[in-house]
Amino acid sequence: MPPLSILLKPSSGLCNMSCDYCFYCDEMEKRDKSSLGFMTEETLKNILRRTLPRAEGGISYAYQGGEPTLSGLEFFEKAIYYQKKYNKNNLPINNALQTNGYSLNEDWCRFFKENNFLLGVSVDGTREIHNAYRHNKLGEGTYDKVLDGIRQLERYQVDYNILTVVNRKTAANIEEIYMKYKKNNWNYQQYIACLDPLEEKHGQNEYALSPEEYGSFLIRLFDLWYEDCLKGRQPYIRQFENYIGILMGLYPEACDQSGVCGLQYVAEADGSVYPCDFYMLDKYRIGNFNQDQLDIIDRNRETIRFIETSQKISKACKECPYHFLCRGGCQRNRDFNEQSGAYDNYFCKSFFQFFEIEYKKLIHVAKIYQESHI
Repeated sequence: MPPLSILLKPSSGLCNMSCDYCFYCDEMEKRDKSSLGFMTEETLKNILRRTLPRAEGGISYAYQGGEPTLSGLEFFEKAIYYQKKYNKNNLPINNALQTNGYSLNEDWCRFFKENNFLLGVSVDGTREIHNAYRHNKLGEGTYDKVLDGIRQLERYQVDYNILTVVNRKTAANIEEIYMKYKKNNWNYQQYIACLDPLEEKHGQNEYALSPEEYGSFLIRLFDLWYEDCLKGRQPYIRQFENYIGILMGLYPEACDQSGVCGLQYVAEADGSVYPCDFYMLDKYRIGNFNQDQLDIIDRNRETIRFIETSQKISKACKECPYHFLCRGGCQRNRDFNEQSGAYDNYFCKSFFQFFEIEYKKLIHVAKIYQESHI
């Protein structure tokens, strides 16, 4: 078996913030039991003892939510303990945690540094833009508290990147956001298009992102990045780096840029396993780490044909001159066409618009990277 990637939700969908566009709140509302509480030590132990012996070459554990830090520092200390206990093959283990940053303090930062965690911190641009949709439970803005958490990560020299959700406001103000991030020395960035509610019509919410808005956002952000790239001081922006990697003959790290859903194991707090963080509904449940070995979980994945479904992209998509770069985008943004029996990406126009304008610049950057042996 190749290197494994395990995503855990130790706090289920529980959170100390209330974000207007939270995709996981939407998913929880659409299953029989919404929140599954906090992961027990026994479930944590079962996940680790069933996955570590099966990995080859390495294994990655990522913790998300909800807000994973709500599970408490002791939970993660136990995770490190059991990783060491069950790592009989002495595999490299990568630990990552995605947080809203609201509860970060010195104890957390010290732990993350001592155990080599990579942190992802969710920030939506400037104070005003961030606070428009990312609130605490009282409806108050959270930007200042999150920024303080980031400063503590910096004081303890914890590796982190910034995750920004591209909603209508962030898309409209990307120039201001890019300059703010540069001023903050936020050199590792990831931008994810805001998701509409699962299995619902697109564009019904105030924060929703239209294909035109997203296409414009990609072009404007890339132009800013490209200008800095020519000066040798560009930030790492995951989406652009993956496109360039494809042009250089590399396989993209991001599953949404690979053209097909990958082999993932996403564990809810009760041990239930799902094939993707974006599809944690009852009908997609493929097992439980408290009872099932990976072989059974993988057979159940084949039964629901999750990966095979993501291969059903439209003829127009396959024949697009930029398909080898775009690869149809994330399955979560695709809509099923009853007539063709295949899927079309809601943001297809966005990507086409972007590549039509920026393709030559992408080629140029790939050549710069190759000449620099990056």
